[in-house]
Amino acid sequence: MADSDTPDLPRLLPDAVHRSVKPGTALLRLETTHTREGILDGAWWPRSRDIGAELPSLISALTEHLGPVTRVGLDGSSWDDLPTRVLVDGRIVHIDSFPVGDETVLITRGDRDHFSLMLVPPDTSPDAARAAMARAVRADNVTEARQILIETGGDTPPTPA
Repeated sequence: MADSDTPDLPRLLPDAVHRSVKPGTALLRLETTHTREGILDGAWWPRSRDIGAELPSLISALTEHLGPVTRVGLDGSSWDDLPTRVLVDGRIVHIDSFPVGDETVLITRGDRDHFSLMLVPPDTSPDAARAAMARAVRADNVTEARQILIETGGDTPPTPA
C-alpha cells in the first residue's frame, strides 16, 4: 500500500534511514503544508557539546535545504563556550542563548520563518536517539521535545557495557 493510499496515517521514516542515524545527524521534516500540526520540524543529534565544532555542519546542511540561516537560538547551558556568532560558508550566523532547558534549537531563516529542532543530547544511546528522532519528525507529533526524550530514554546517558 502506498503512502498516498493512507493519507490519515502518519508517515514514518524508512527503515534504512532509521538505521543510519548516528551522532552528528539531523533529521528534518521538510514538508510544505498549509497548517503546522506538529510542534517540531526535525531533530539534531550532535556528537559533542562543543558548539563551534557541531553547529557549522548543521547550518551547512540546513542552508542546503532551506536557504540561508540567519540565527540559531538555543539553551546556552547545554553547550561549552557559546559564542554570539559563527562564520559558516562565508556567512555570519548569530547565536541567541536562552536558559530555557527545553531541548530545542530554533533556526531562523528570515524575519518570521522559524524551524524548531529537538536537541538529542550527545551522550544518548543510539537506540534511544533513533526512537526520539523518529518521533520528533512525525507530522502529527504534538509532544514537546523534553517529553519525547523522557519517554524514549533519550534523556538518560547509556550505561557502560
